[in-house]
Amino acid sequence: MQDWVQARAEELPGVTVDQPFGPEVDVFRVRGLMFMALSPSTATGVTLKSAPADAEALRETFPAIIPGYHMNKRHWITLRFDGSLARDLVEELVTEAYRLVVAKLPRAQRPVDPETFGRV
Repeated sequence: MQDWVQARAEELPGVTVDQPFGPEVDVFRVRGLMFMALSPSTATGVTLKSAPADAEALRETFPAIIPGYHMNKRHWITLRFDGSLARDLVEELVTEAYRLVVAKLPRAQRPVDPETFGRV
């Protein structure tokens, strides 16, 4: 799962990666704003930005989705690397985290239109 997460995040426009918390956590940002933290060496592998209502529904539906580890529990979710989540769901959650952050950027700084990017 961590490979899917990393590959999806790296293909999103304007994404950068740094390690402000140390070498064990990759932080993915768009225009300097964090949307994802990937920690492949732990069972709580990826933490993603999420709309509060979506975060609550996801946590109620999927046991592998828990409140954001070391983050605001209302706005962040953590996906455990236990093999129970489908690849398309994981990739969509990464994309949605990205869209949420892009939507907060001034229009001139947005690398994509968050209303239409990645939607079918």
